[in-house]
Amino acid sequence: MADLKNDYMIRAMARRADAPEAEIRAFAVTARGVAEEARKAHETSPVVTAGLGRLMCGALMMGDMLKEDDDLLTLRIDGDGPVRGFTVTADKNGNVKGYPGVNRVSIPNREDGHLDVGVSIGAGTLTVIRDMGLKDPYVGTIELRTGEIAEDLTYYFAVSEQIPSSVGLGVLVAGDESVMEAGGFCIQLMPFASEETITRLEENIKAAPAVTELLRQGMTPEEMLKTLLNGFDVEIQETLPVQFYCNCSKERVERALVLLGTDELDKMIADEREEEVKCRFCNRAYTFCPGELSRIRARM
Repeated sequence: MADLKNDYMIRAMARRADAPEAEIRAFAVTARGVAEEARKAHETSPVVTAGLGRLMCGALMMGDMLKEDDDLLTLRIDGDGPVRGFTVTADKNGNVKGYPGVNRVSIPNREDGHLDVGVSIGAGTLTVIRDMGLKDPYVGTIELRTGEIAEDLTYYFAVSEQIPSSVGLGVLVAGDESVMEAGGFCIQLMPFASEETITRLEENIKAAPAVTELLRQGMTPEEMLKTLLNGFDVEIQETLPVQFYCNCSKERVERALVLLGTDELDKMIADEREEEVKCRFCNRAYTFCPGELSRIRARM
């Protein structure tokens, strides 16, 4: 379960003291527990932990932009690097889950000592899917810019949604592979933002330390936004606990078995042994005996 003191997200609006209305909306999150739970579930190596943790933090903030409680956001990265990619889903209520294409990848760190998430992903695409209960979900896809995820989400907002944004994400991994810190921010300009606001914000972001450094200092989401929005009046509009949460069940996994098709199910039944099927998002295992498999096959 989430701990409001440690794993939570805020949404805020910001304005210049002399401006008639807010010209900036901003989000910030700390999610060490979320990233650590995902690491444990998938037994990921450090570079995979960093990539999955970053994408989950980004998804949490984008999930907070959804309009309805039942809306669902999916971020999918597909790359030609050794990790192959990630899939993450989040909702408006601070719930997120995700899994990597490959859970353990070992590659050299970057020259600056940081984990090389970009090389682990390689060249590829970022796909954003918003399921808002309509006949067809909204789907937007862009080519990855760096594979470092924050830059790719920034580019996505600019190209697919025409929203000038700055996204920063970071995950710190300890020597024992556990997650020390995870979090990030997303700052967006309103369409009517003045040149003065834009210039001031750009200067602030350029002068601010990297997200990993902000996290290393133990900054809360409020403190991160205070640093990034220095000189602006910031109004916190929402504080929301966040958690790694998977709503899988045996019934949901059973539907996945149906998608395997009759031939595959017939092979399982012929083996006359129990079959263990794991949820891809949380790795929870569900066992189906031959009788249960036969009943599923009969319904098909």
